Amino acid sequence: MPAYKFEALDADGKSKTGLVEADNAKSARAQLRAQALVPLDVALVAQAANDAMAARFSRRIFNSTTLAVWTRQIAGLVGSGLPLERSLTALMEDAEDPRQRELIAHLRSEVNAGSAFARALATVPREFDDVYRAVVAAGEQSGALGQVLERLADDLEAQQALKSKLIGATLYPAIVSVIALFIVIFLVTYVVPQVASVFEGGKRALPILTVAMLAVSAFVRHWGWLVLLAAAGGVGMLLFALRNEGFRERFDAFWLTLPLVGRLARGYNAARFAGTLAMLAGAGVPILKALQAAAETLSNRAMRADAMSALVQVREGAPLANAMSSKKRFPGLLAMFARLGEQTGTLPKMLQRAADQLGGEVQRRALALATILEPLLIVGMGAVVMLIVLAVLLPIIQLQSWVR
Repeated sequence: MPAYKFEALDADGKSKTGLVEADNAKSARAQLRAQALVPLDVALVAQAANDAMAARFSRRIFNSTTLAVWTRQIAGLVGSGLPLERSLTALMEDAEDPRQRELIAHLRSEVNAGSAFARALATVPREFDDVYRAVVAAGEQSGALGQVLERLADDLEAQQALKSKLIGATLYPAIVSVIALFIVIFLVTYVVPQVASVFEGGKRALPILTVAMLAVSAFVRHWGWLVLLAAAGGVGMLLFALRNEGFRERFDAFWLTLPLVGRLARGYNAARFAGTLAMLAGAGVPILKALQAAAETLSNRAMRADAMSALVQVREGAPLANAMSSKKRFPGLLAMFARLGEQTGTLPKMLQRAADQLGGEVQRRALALATILEPLLIVGMGAVVMLIVLAVLLPIIQLQSWVR
């Protein structure tokens, strides 16, 4: 039954909006009047989506976590034998977020109108990307939508888990660095000048460390705003330059050559590429289309260019393993597992193993890097604070020796 979005007035004259199910707009208005509401506007959800899609869904409704949960829910319902339309109805009724309920109602209306589920998802591309829609389309064509959605939910959860672990590994060092920076700036700009003012009238020379710290303090107090402005300008210019695809590709290629973060970026992108390719190939998506979709998930433009180049080689008849082995930015592990998969006829399974191993390696490297950075940051912060304290204490100690 179609869903209609309504705006009406209640008995107190207050505006009320929501969704109502009816065969047509006239029946929807009759239902509202039966509820003592005065209908102001009644519109078919599908029609409203076509007329005002950008306005209604201008902001993301599903984040990465909620999308994985929603995919798992609909996979369970469809996999248990419940028709897609009834599955969407159940999810719509259970949704607590009004915007999420409206989105699911729109999808259900599209399905009721005869559209395939993948085509319904394509009406809201902000929420469901090309990879998501390609997997769903493959599941519908193969008649195993429930199993494919389960696999899609597994992949989304794996990606979210990997991202969360990387963020967790870098969060503590980032917090310590920011706090240390603010403490040092406070000591240099406030504490050091206050103490040094006591010795301004003295005729004896101050210790070298104190003189150097006073110079640093003066520079920060007088020119710190200019340094901050230059840094902000540099970041702004870099962000503007990154909009150029050529510069972005060269910058990403340089990023991959950095000692620590480069290897992490390389492993993370390779794991995501292998996992997406395994999921698409396992769902029955043609290898060329799967390669293109997997390449578009890569955030690193240099690796994306290599993946698209590999796609050209595969289109010309080259095996996937040979095409990947010629791209040195991708780990050799990926080409090795691809070759094993092609030889044994289990390409999706081997690609998933490669993704698991690459993802595990990225997690281990990130945790090891965070473990090393934490004590280094603490020691570095302690050393800087010790220098500032010494710069303040040395004149006091020197003054005591003069008094004696």
